[in-house]
Amino acid sequence: MDTSAFNQLVRSRRSVWPDQFDSNKKVDDTIIREILTNAIWAPNHGREEPWHFTVFAGEGLKKLAHFQSELYKQLAGDKFKEITYGKLQQNPLKASHIIAIGMRKSSNKHVPEVEDIEAVACAVQNIYLSLTAYGLGGYWGSGGITYYNEAKSFFGLGDQDRLLGFFYIGHIGVPSTGSTRKPLEEKVTWVSS
Repeated sequence: MDTSAFNQLVRSRRSVWPDQFDSNKKVDDTIIREILTNAIWAPNHGREEPWHFTVFAGEGLKKLAHFQSELYKQLAGDKFKEITYGKLQQNPLKASHIIAIGMRKSSNKHVPEVEDIEAVACAVQNIYLSLTAYGLGGYWGSGGITYYNEAKSFFGLGDQDRLLGFFYIGHIGVPSTGSTRKPLEEKVTWVSS
């Protein structure tokens, strides 16, 4: 493996938002399958593989848009915002595919829930890196209906499971600009003696 190429891949990963997608171009389902295959190779405690992905494409994007916008309208109460409602209706239609990110609670009672969540986050990082390798764009969003218990069954999740957000995928129409990170020294402590 070319470690320089891998380092470049990791450091060039960017979030790409629905308004940046070329909505006239669709990603081939075969590529989505490869990306998801990479996702399920993420590390996880006890080989529980707690992730559950629901993929929306084609007419399925309209179904998702309708479901999430109407559930939001129904449950938001005093926090309802027309702009949020509109985005929940429109943004899915800008993507080629959307993957609902689910976490199925481990059957092993000795695995803390946080470790299942961490495993799903590792799977999502594999999605991000795979998209970058394919020259595609995407982002993981956790707004809208993500934390509504009433949404879970729509995505094949049970009461003990969690919906952790949505991964939007598309061809890049408008690239993201550069990004920076704080110096490593501000984020790392070495203990060597």
